[in-house]
Amino acid sequence: MRGELLEAERVHSIACSFFVVFNYYGGGGMCESAYTGALEHELTLRGHKVDREVMAAVYYKGKLVARQRLDMVVDERVVVECKATERLSPSAGPQLIAYLRATTYQVGVLLHFGPHPRFYRFVDTKKKAK
Repeated sequence: MRGELLEAERVHSIACSFFVVFNYYGGGGMCESAYTGALEHELTLRGHKVDREVMAAVYYKGKLVARQRLDMVVDERVVVECKATERLSPSAGPQLIAYLRATTYQVGVLLHFGPHPRFYRFVDTKKKAK
């Protein structure tokens, strides 16, 4: 698998959908749920299975210790975290990395619907690809 990006096609489709929604609404001004709803619709139009407000199991040393709400999961493979703030909090990236480490998901994307579109991809490299 060396040289290949995990979930490359899905992540590409998510990125394209993000920019379509961003270009439609522009940056800032809309609430996060509006951007997320539009993104869900765009991804569905592209043939993806989208689950919103997913309660994911959180494990500690193999024991279920909590449940965490994820904004969106695409095709049961990629976690999508959306932010609609003027400035992206420095904790947003670490938050998504923590979600990946604590759940069974390996790939996540952070989408910032701010004044300028920002797209970030994260991978939990300690997990084996499914």
